[in-house]
Amino acid sequence: MASNLKALLAMLLVFVGCCSNVYFLELIIKIDPGAGNLITFLQFLFIALEGLIFTSKFFTVRPKIALKDYVKLVVLFFGANVCNNYAFNFNIPMPLHMIFRSGSLMANMIMGIILLKKRYNLRQYSSVAMITAGIVLCTLVSSGDVKDNTHHSLKVETSFSDVFWWSVGIALLSVALLVTAYMGIYQEVIFKRHGKHPREALFFTHMLPLPGFLIMASNIAQHWKIAVASETVAVPMPGISWSLAFPLMLFYLLCNVVTQYICISSVYVLTTECASLTVTLVVTLRKFVSLLFSIVYFRNPFTLSHWLGTVLVFFGTILFADVLNQLLETYRLRLEKRFEAAPKTIEYSRI
Repeated sequence: MASNLKALLAMLLVFVGCCSNVYFLELIIKIDPGAGNLITFLQFLFIALEGLIFTSKFFTVRPKIALKDYVKLVVLFFGANVCNNYAFNFNIPMPLHMIFRSGSLMANMIMGIILLKKRYNLRQYSSVAMITAGIVLCTLVSSGDVKDNTHHSLKVETSFSDVFWWSVGIALLSVALLVTAYMGIYQEVIFKRHGKHPREALFFTHMLPLPGFLIMASNIAQHWKIAVASETVAVPMPGISWSLAFPLMLFYLLCNVVTQYICISSVYVLTTECASLTVTLVVTLRKFVSLLFSIVYFRNPFTLSHWLGTVLVFFGTILFADVLNQLLETYRLRLEKRFEAAPKTIEYSRI
């Protein structure tokens, strides 16, 4: 019972945390599309500090998984996050970004075939074909309306077109997709060897990469200045007659960091409490809700071709997970258990 409540709470927090995170991310991107490195750094710093205090207890708790096993995982995790967030600096709109990242199953299959020599059935190949077609369609449609969205204070005239920089953004998203898939395979290997330790993994995958941000320190500083100089909002102070003027983008960054922690920690908990099918369904449905919200609330351009591509991606994901058969099988097993637990009636024949 406690395990079920924990899983339900994790599912609820995945929707609340992840959808809120995407909302604040888009608000930030509207002000400064190039703030990806700043966003990633603040997210990593916040989660690392929380883990240092409550999980590692200032390194007094001995890790269950050796640090050398975390190093490779950390490099992959850091690279994928930086590529995903930095892609916004290259004219990538939010809906396309979300659709592209939904192609994780396709990337997992490619990595499984290359690295693990896996073989899949016709249903799985068909589903990946649908996902690929959906992403390609959305990408091609989006390529027809590419605009330079760099913050005005950082605009630099180059000889390359907006479409060229958009192509760089697509390349970054593609690399991030493949790296994330490889990371998932490597993570499975580590967890099989040492067991699942979600809180510990969350801490080390965010703490160890922090020195890597020194490479992009100047870029982070540039966008921090933009955040500080952004439009201010009045924050009322309790018990005081005057209010505090606070830069709007800093407020959005704070909300983004907190909701990112809620989102990712809930996903980590979900992976330990539920089957991979359930995790896939929850994450896929969450992405779809975030996409709908982005289109409706922020009025992002979304054509019929975009909708067709989106349907192909999400139905391909559900087909790959074999959701219908899995649900029917689960229902059948529950019926069998109820039948076995029911009291047996004894019929007496007449003499």
